Amino acid sequence: MKKYRKLHQGTEIANGTTTLLNVVKALGEYLTSEEDGVRTKGVDFLSSVLKLCPSERLNRQSARVLTKFYCSKLEDFDTIIPALKGLATLTTLPTSTEEDVPEILKAVFSHVKMKAIVQNVRFMVYTIIDTLMSRHREVLKSMNDSFISQYVALAEGEKDPRNLLVAFAIARVILIEFDISKFVQSLFDITFCYFPIMFRPPPNDPYGITTEDLRLALRQCLCATPHFGPLAIPEFLEKLQAGSPATKQDTLETMSICFPVYGSSLARENARKLWNALKLEIFQPTDPVTEAKALTTTQDLVKTIYSSGQDSPSEEIEGLAKDACEECINILRQPERSQAKPAIKILCAFMSTTPSISRYTLSQTVPHLIKLFTSPDNISARPSILLLLSDLIAAARDSKSKSEDSESALTPYKDEVIGILASGLKTSSSRQPALACLLGMVSTKNLLSNEELGFIVHNVNEILEADTETINDASSPAIKLLSSISTLAPHQIREQTLPLLFSSLPDRAPGRDAVTDRVKSWRVLSALNALCSEPELFETFVIRLLTKLDLLCFPAVLDDDKEPTAAYAHSILTTIYQTVLVKADDGHVDLVKYIESLVPRLFNLFVYSAFVYEGNSIANDTRLVAVGGQIITVVVRSLAQQRQESYASVLFSAYMDGELKKIAEGQQSIPASVDFKPFSELVTPVQRNLITLFSAGIIGLRKEVKIPVPNLSEFLATILSWSLSGTDNDLQREAGWQIISSMCNKHGDDASAFLQANLDQFWPDQIANPDVAPSTRQQALKAWIWISKALLTANRSLSSQYTNRLFEVFGDERINWVAAKGFGNTVSANHVLTKQNHAVIKLLYAQKFINQLLPRIMDGAKDSSRPVEQVAYLVALTSLISTVPKALYVHKMTELIPLLIRGLDLPENAIRSKVIDTFLAVAGGDSPDKSLVSEHAASLVDTMLKNSSVKEMPSVKVRTSALKYLGILPHIVRSDILRPLKARVIKDLGVALDDPKRSVRQEAVDARTNWFKFDA
Repeated sequence: MKKYRKLHQGTEIANGTTTLLNVVKALGEYLTSEEDGVRTKGVDFLSSVLKLCPSERLNRQSARVLTKFYCSKLEDFDTIIPALKGLATLTTLPTSTEEDVPEILKAVFSHVKMKAIVQNVRFMVYTIIDTLMSRHREVLKSMNDSFISQYVALAEGEKDPRNLLVAFAIARVILIEFDISKFVQSLFDITFCYFPIMFRPPPNDPYGITTEDLRLALRQCLCATPHFGPLAIPEFLEKLQAGSPATKQDTLETMSICFPVYGSSLARENARKLWNALKLEIFQPTDPVTEAKALTTTQDLVKTIYSSGQDSPSEEIEGLAKDACEECINILRQPERSQAKPAIKILCAFMSTTPSISRYTLSQTVPHLIKLFTSPDNISARPSILLLLSDLIAAARDSKSKSEDSESALTPYKDEVIGILASGLKTSSSRQPALACLLGMVSTKNLLSNEELGFIVHNVNEILEADTETINDASSPAIKLLSSISTLAPHQIREQTLPLLFSSLPDRAPGRDAVTDRVKSWRVLSALNALCSEPELFETFVIRLLTKLDLLCFPAVLDDDKEPTAAYAHSILTTIYQTVLVKADDGHVDLVKYIESLVPRLFNLFVYSAFVYEGNSIANDTRLVAVGGQIITVVVRSLAQQRQESYASVLFSAYMDGELKKIAEGQQSIPASVDFKPFSELVTPVQRNLITLFSAGIIGLRKEVKIPVPNLSEFLATILSWSLSGTDNDLQREAGWQIISSMCNKHGDDASAFLQANLDQFWPDQIANPDVAPSTRQQALKAWIWISKALLTANRSLSSQYTNRLFEVFGDERINWVAAKGFGNTVSANHVLTKQNHAVIKLLYAQKFINQLLPRIMDGAKDSSRPVEQVAYLVALTSLISTVPKALYVHKMTELIPLLIRGLDLPENAIRSKVIDTFLAVAGGDSPDKSLVSEHAASLVDTMLKNSSVKEMPSVKVRTSALKYLGILPHIVRSDILRPLKARVIKDLGVALDDPKRSVRQEAVDARTNWFKFDA
């Protein structure tokens, strides 16, 4: 037996110490034994050895002998299974030739009764035939009639999905490559009987066969031969009439694939029957998906019918296309009827069939709609007519994009169409659909001339001028249309629209009570943002808005109330920033040149206001300075490395040495006598705010740009010291910290001395030192966190030392909360360290951070021996997990939930809000059967009710979030757990219905409804 086991491993045959013939001789008595069990084991053993035997060890004579042997064993019912196993191996070997094929097939067809054997054995039969089909197809084709008839008998009635996938593959080859003229009906019967596929894979199916796999395999059979056409079409029609939505959709998809194969002749013969069935699914759809598939199938039917190579003139179109068009156009005579919408959908579908059908459809439909529009009897229906026309124009545009024709099919009708659309624009009821039509025409390639685009712009401008409500926002149809034209003919917008919009912007800000004027200004700015990103328009846009800013910041007469002017100026700057951002995102190459014009003008505006202007200019407002900085950052980061280096040089010269001329240039002249030293202790807070612009110019620099200072560590130490002792407000401090963070991230090696000095001196002297004022220590901690963030994202070696230092002050109640929140701040996203700003961001840095620190923080939050530190750990925990994706901590939720519930009792509302948001995020993947919070349901309900009461919780955000979570609980916790709490929850939610805030009341209504329903 040991020897046989070695043979079974195939080792002796592989190394040449024995041969397969010796194995057969050794098994002789077992192979011919009269005992069924022994004989079966002998043949099975041989088949197992054959499977392990290297193919080169089996010569042609051996293969021939084994083939005869296995074929003879198929006559013996007890050895059928091991014989098939052996044949499955033999047929794959190169020594098994075409001579063996007839004998193998004869034995299989004669002796294997498929209905008497189990699935895996039947699978071997299909595998053998599939292998023969792959390797010896010509032999099978020479046996054509004999093979097909016997295969049909063998495959009939198969039900197992694994076997069907192979059977469908075999059937497809037969249908395509064999002469099936005598067997069309029988082949159709053994394939179409499975249509539609109703198989649903069992849960955790090890074979991974899906419904779609079977559906696609069967579909490939049904579309394999035109012979199936006469038999399949009646069956398809029957399935459409009586099927479920899923069956209908499967049938429609299959018909679409089959029509081209079945041919145009058969499609024409059955056109009327097919059209009647298809239009029913369009005019009376069961659901939108079925309707869409029916439209697609209609397209494919029309393509098949008119698939002849000749592109017939539109006047020669006959048959289905003509009849269907006439039927739909007849329905369109009453454009306001519900049937008009599906009718136009059909006509739109025809646009994507053939060029001749597309032209014919337009030639019939467009003149008809124009006639309807111009008829005095249809004035009230004009909006509906234009809506239908807009769909047709969009369909013509989309079909044009797929065609190589240079001329659009709409060209012959564009003059008349533009004429009725110009008329439609003048009436408020038809204005929106008219704009939709024009948008479709403008976005159609090679349709409109430059003059026609100018005419459209003129007409749209008229309605903008007459009705400012039309400019409601950037997404309004009028602005969308003009924006589309701005990419094709920007000069038309520059010459016609921009003067109109700029003249609508006042030179002075609307007063506090002038709500209408203020809203109009916002709308105009929104429109300018949507229109002016194109290079030809952006230059005018910048010049005009900067001029407007100068008038606001340096008025001839000062206003007593500066807030409206500051808000208006802020809106203008924000509009510039948003447009610059769009240009940067779209990769506009012209943006780089604005380092020479836009950026110097902004510097000039703010420097002149702070250092020269005698009045209190609104340009000194920190909100304006912040937005100005954002604009500078976007422009600077778009520059190439070489240009950034030259700009960094002049920027540092200005702020370090006072050389302003190279960075500031504008209408207001800054005297040479101005001593520009914003880091000096002698300057005013307003002047010191300009450090924000310095920071803005730095954070967008590439890491390859060398910082023009003698010693980077000394420079960073100076900025850090200034941020703690020389600043007046958060804007200034954050500007300094952003400079430090950006440089530590991109130039960590050059700043190594600074980073190490912070660990050795700054931490013990400024943060850990209890003699330093708490406010200073807190600011120092915030600076520390900005540095930690820079090191973490770049995966610098000192990163863990910086973050671990935060734990050291958890016992100090004066600063521990700031340190604890620092863990969330360190890993959270921000606008400084981004890929757009060329920051170094290593892959999975957040995941590594969580994996390292979360266990320690959780352990600290559980340790009640040191209450002060425990609270700090709890704050750190809530801060950390609220800033990272739930995938990074969801595996710990079982342990986290009790800690998070305790976090809802912390006194800070922002922390409570973060905790509830975390619960809401986790609830997205919960279900009653697998809920993570079920055992804590009572505690969660008590805490959420307390946080939803206006008496207990002043924060609207917390109340809203708590109510939202209460509303989710019935969906994620079993009803038997919540049932004892139901009465109390409904009662308390009734109190929340009287909350002074509408958003809170709405959440209370939703939550109460869910609690009413869950156990009804």
